Amino acid sequence: MENQIGTTFMGLSAYFRLLRAGYVLAREGALSITEGQGIKGPAARAIKLARLIERRSVRKTGRVERLSKALQKLGPTYVKLGQMLATRPDIVGAHVSTDLQGLQDQMPPFDQKLVPEILKRSLGNGADKLLDVSEPIAAASIAQVHQAYIEGPTGRQKVAIKLLRPDIEERFYKDLASMRAAAGLVERMVPKARRLRPLDVIKTLERSAFLEMDLRLEAAAISEMRENTEQDPGFEIPTVVWPQTAREVMTTSWMDGIPIRDHAKIDAAGLDRKKIAKDLLQSFLRHAIRDGFFHADMHPGNLFVAPDDGTVRAVDFGIMGRIGPEEQKFLAEILYGFITRNYRRIAQLHFDIGYVPKTQSVDDFAQALRAIGEPLVGRAANEISMAKVLTQLMDVTELFDMETRTELVMLQKNMVLVEGVARSLDPELNMWTTAEPIVSEWVKRKVGPEGIIKDAIATGNEFLLAAKKLPDLLGRYERMLELSEKHRDQTPFFMKRWFAILSVTLMLLLGAAALNSLF
Repeated sequence: MENQIGTTFMGLSAYFRLLRAGYVLAREGALSITEGQGIKGPAARAIKLARLIERRSVRKTGRVERLSKALQKLGPTYVKLGQMLATRPDIVGAHVSTDLQGLQDQMPPFDQKLVPEILKRSLGNGADKLLDVSEPIAAASIAQVHQAYIEGPTGRQKVAIKLLRPDIEERFYKDLASMRAAAGLVERMVPKARRLRPLDVIKTLERSAFLEMDLRLEAAAISEMRENTEQDPGFEIPTVVWPQTAREVMTTSWMDGIPIRDHAKIDAAGLDRKKIAKDLLQSFLRHAIRDGFFHADMHPGNLFVAPDDGTVRAVDFGIMGRIGPEEQKFLAEILYGFITRNYRRIAQLHFDIGYVPKTQSVDDFAQALRAIGEPLVGRAANEISMAKVLTQLMDVTELFDMETRTELVMLQKNMVLVEGVARSLDPELNMWTTAEPIVSEWVKRKVGPEGIIKDAIATGNEFLLAAKKLPDLLGRYERMLELSEKHRDQTPFFMKRWFAILSVTLMLLLGAAALNSLF
């Protein structure tokens, strides 16, 4: 009985929080994002009624500002939801998705008095090595950052400490419960919305948020990316201080730098803005195409410039993007196809990878791609946008029944961010000329002699692994034959000794043929 009462209370609490969220969104004018979306019927009337309580003062502000303030007021879970939906135009539409991309994750810091307790609980005696911990220098929805010092082998070193907000998990659990209730209502009451799978969206948010709430995972992402980029020119990320890192605390080396949006300071330091812009764009493409692992939140607040040599320095690795070998190849060949104007190749690649159904026409798709690429020919450098091309490409693929690929949408979103920062540094930056060396190098490495040799080695290794298993497989086969000797007449053909010998011979011949075809 008590369990039933508790469950009912939790359910009512979720709906109450949902009603409060609706009130805040309406009051702060966030429902203005529905304008021009073609919403009709009862839903349109409900929105019109809700907007009656909209504060007059918010009508003087922009639509993005209203939405941002409403989500900030609702708290960290809603900010994260907004950021996630910015990568899902298939759910909220391109119009709303664009609005959400301007959402900044900034929250008031929590009480400085709580910091020593968090450090001691998480690090034990290791907390004593963190000296002169500052007031918070940046605060977001899940964590905030402090400056401190640590005694190292080479003396006193400056470090950055990232701390989870107290009770953040409990807050997320409660908000997610109300979001699940809302998603359930939408699925029951709006059948057409079921194809958007709102409950799956909330599950994705839940998984993403709770991954961010274990700072050891962010530290691992920094470690992996540092290994990938250690030899890359013009790009740098911090180093993790593992003894002072735990679930609620992450310590890294400090990254001094000029904020990348502060052009006046960059110029005063005598740095080359054109080179910085080029390094930023090429670094992002390397991470995506070469590594398949990239910083997925490269807004200006997370980017700095080394004051001595202009190296781009990135921070905040809570959101990372990862794409597999097929998607890496897809991205590289798409960009290479547009650079070389080989639209038929781009179209065929969409079909080969299975993104566009076989029922569609490759030639029709190539024609649609030509409509995107050809207007770029002969245009001035400042009129050519790689991010715009990728956005148009995704719009076109919808016409050909291509399913939305979340990882590619995230990639496209960050291409928009990176291109925006690079353009602000160098308005004349030619995106295609800058991208060409990175893309061509990848294509040459994968399709040229080097790529063929690597494929041959990989195929050979797989063949050797299979060959090593043959004695064990044959031993098992022999035991099966011995058991079947008593019933020789009933033994099926695939249990005959001659069939085993023939099968092994065929495997060896096929393996040799595969290796031979690669050279």
